[in-house]
Amino acid sequence: MSLPDLPNLSVDAIDYPTMEKLSLKGSAHPPRILILYGSLRPQSFSRKLALEAERILQLLGAETRVFDPHELPLLDSVGADHPKVQQLREWSMWSEGQVWVSPERHGSPTAVFKNQIDWLPLEEGGMRPTQGRTLAVMQVCGGSQSFNVVNALRLLGRWMRMATIPNQSSVAKAWQEFDEHGRMKPSAYYERVVDVMEELFKFTLMIRDRSDYLTSRYSERKGNQEAAALAAASGAAPPLTAITAPVPAKESSAKATA
Repeated sequence: MSLPDLPNLSVDAIDYPTMEKLSLKGSAHPPRILILYGSLRPQSFSRKLALEAERILQLLGAETRVFDPHELPLLDSVGADHPKVQQLREWSMWSEGQVWVSPERHGSPTAVFKNQIDWLPLEEGGMRPTQGRTLAVMQVCGGSQSFNVVNALRLLGRWMRMATIPNQSSVAKAWQEFDEHGRMKPSAYYERVVDVMEELFKFTLMIRDRSDYLTSRYSERKGNQEAAALAAASGAAPPLTAITAPVPAKESSAKATA
């Protein structure tokens, strides 16, 4: 993959995150990042910001996909077998981290953006399309800087059981922050976007191989044990040993050699 053209970015100031720098062992493939944006306008500034974020992530070494919300039906107006719905869910399952970018409309994310999240179930066929994935939130503003949308996106991320990174970006007067080619101009806003993408990349490296363990819940393990006990008592299934939380690879290997 050729490196993206980023004329406004000082490459010498970029810290390329690696597993070694973070003292991590695990998957060696590039982090897989899904980017969602919340406007259908031909000159959508949330789309322009999403594409700028994608270029930065690609420079850092990520594999990226940007979902196009055009032709995604309103929730429940069609079945979940609709091609755009299936694409969104499959791409979310593919991802290890996500970037959510929405304009602010009446103090909240747009219906276009919310519709995408509403189509993502908390669980489907025993799989969870968003749980344990990292998340970066950003917004574009038509006027002065606001944080209504990023705050709302954080609530959504928590509801979808995602690990939302601390940093975020809110671009004020977005109409003057992009040039005629749709590229973001040099500014403190641009530098914050770079900061957010770097942080997302690092958190994704740290979390992706540990997400099952980090999101393992006592209440769910207890429920699984009770269900297994009922199934065994009814003769529907053989008795099972106690279900415990997943053990990280390092801990598992240490116990094996103890």
